[in-house]
Amino acid sequence: METVLSINDSTAASAMPWQRVFGAYVAEARSECLRYLRAPGFILPMLLFSTVFYLMFGVLLNHGEASRYLLASYSAFGIIGPGLFGFGVSLAIERDGGLLTLKRALPMPPGAYLLGKMAMAMIAATIVTVLLVLIGVFLAHVSLSVTQIAKLMLTGAFGVLPFCALGMLVGTLIKGQGAPGLLNLVYLPMAFLSGLWLPLSMLPHALQTIAPIWPSYHLNQLTLAAVGLNNGALLPHVLALAGYTIVFLLLAVRQLRRYG
Repeated sequence: METVLSINDSTAASAMPWQRVFGAYVAEARSECLRYLRAPGFILPMLLFSTVFYLMFGVLLNHGEASRYLLASYSAFGIIGPGLFGFGVSLAIERDGGLLTLKRALPMPPGAYLLGKMAMAMIAATIVTVLLVLIGVFLAHVSLSVTQIAKLMLTGAFGVLPFCALGMLVGTLIKGQGAPGLLNLVYLPMAFLSGLWLPLSMLPHALQTIAPIWPSYHLNQLTLAAVGLNNGALLPHVLALAGYTIVFLLLAVRQLRRYG
């Protein structure tokens, strides 16, 4: 039955003119945005978690360049949240409630559901970055050029994608009620071990050595580079994040195909 639905979806999508296909993607992205805006209890903590931390440690305890470092690291911390929770929790709940099965039966392009969620995560990550930049510039007095701000915005918009894929994978493995707890067990230790709360130099040497295995470490290197604190090669970090995205996405799609 699932195979028949998939074939019907693909046939319907290929039969539609490209304008209608594009409209279907836009409509799905719009519906995702509206759905999250109507659930402030879910979206606000995701948007404000990192800004509250930055206000506490980057502004109230302002120590010169520490505020610049924390702007980058808390940007990475804030970028991860919409990907993990926006995908992981909602996907797990929608699988439990049967909404995902309904979506598959609708005459819509097969990828519209996932791209709609990705668009929402990218918008949310950009909003988090904007809030942190405003706090950093106007309250912590961090000096940033227009180019640095633009780089941080781009890093936020695209750096969320590996964590969308990771959230999607977790959402396929667990029931809806258990998703927030499991995602926090992934989110918080990963952030700590990647140097998002404390510089890696303050962690034990063994933890510094394994830091590059975490995708959040590579995102943090890009946000640090965006604000002028990392002059090393960036391509390895970009490739690492792209690799994580592909691997997590393939595993999640395989899990969805097997178990729905």
